[in-house]
Amino acid sequence: MTLDGAVPADTESTNGAIPVTTRADVVLSVRNLSVEFKTDDGIVHAVENMSFDVAANETLGIVGESGSGKSVTSLAILGLLPKTATVTGEVYLGVDNLVGKSDKQMQPLRGNDIAMVFQDALAALNPVFRVGDQIAETIAVHETRPKADIDDRVVELLDLVGIPQARERAKQYPHEFSGGMRQRAMIAMAIANDPKVLIADEPTTALDVTIQAQVLDVFERVQDRTKTSIMLITHDLGVVAGVADRVLVMYGGRQVETGTVDQIFYNPRHPYTRGLLGSLPRLDRRYGNERLARIKGQPPSLIFLPSGCAFHPRCRYADLRGLCVTDRPEFHELGDEHRSACHFAETLDDRPVHDE
Repeated sequence: MTLDGAVPADTESTNGAIPVTTRADVVLSVRNLSVEFKTDDGIVHAVENMSFDVAANETLGIVGESGSGKSVTSLAILGLLPKTATVTGEVYLGVDNLVGKSDKQMQPLRGNDIAMVFQDALAALNPVFRVGDQIAETIAVHETRPKADIDDRVVELLDLVGIPQARERAKQYPHEFSGGMRQRAMIAMAIANDPKVLIADEPTTALDVTIQAQVLDVFERVQDRTKTSIMLITHDLGVVAGVADRVLVMYGGRQVETGTVDQIFYNPRHPYTRGLLGSLPRLDRRYGNERLARIKGQPPSLIFLPSGCAFHPRCRYADLRGLCVTDRPEFHELGDEHRSACHFAETLDDRPVHDE
């Protein structure tokens, strides 16, 4: 690791993980991150050999079905997994490797250099404290400032995330906020100390589409103002379409495709990505003649992953008597940082399709 936080040019991922190119503006670098949990039924391989970069002022969307390892990845980065988890690999925030740090060592970093917006704002906010006091505490933990200055900062943050009458609202309790306003308050708390990286874990789940759009607009406004890098975790590719710069697709604890938004949406080179996109309602789809696609079957057990490509039992393009069943696919370089872990990534359009 160089002093400016960039990864040396000769750094390569191992064990089949995706190779990551050198970028001078990298803020967060994840290398060969794996997470396992020991259970009575066996070892749960929740995350396997994740490698990716998040650049300054960039939004990286991480997508996949429930159980694909998205949230575990974010919790591993922040060191918030239980002691039963075994975490290996490296997570560089600047020159600091976060993997292996104790809670005491992580405390100055959490909420200051790297912060998180959790999925359930009502559960994350303390119901017996005023919203403004909870945001103020986040500031006071990391810096010493006069109370009046902190109160002004709280009002400024609530106003930034679009909460009207911010000074009065700061005196209210979480139950007095609507779902969308609670989520905005969580964002205000997360950005209180201008973190370098903001992780948002399913921030729009359970919100109606209007409020969802408003919350996503808050992230864009915050990024324009603070230049914070954002990791947006979601199961919905439609959510990242308008706000992300790059997309990373996960399946079965592994990353299967990564690229820019345009590359993923207009030229997907992994069957799972195509399945996710095909299941999205689109305004340009002729509903009289076309049906939404579906991905047959169920996500795999993370204890007993299928051999070869983990997606092959559900794949419409799989060679069920060959490579897809026997060999785990390496990442294919498709140009301009577009990569796919599919044996047939470059010839996918020419593959025969199984009947669903």
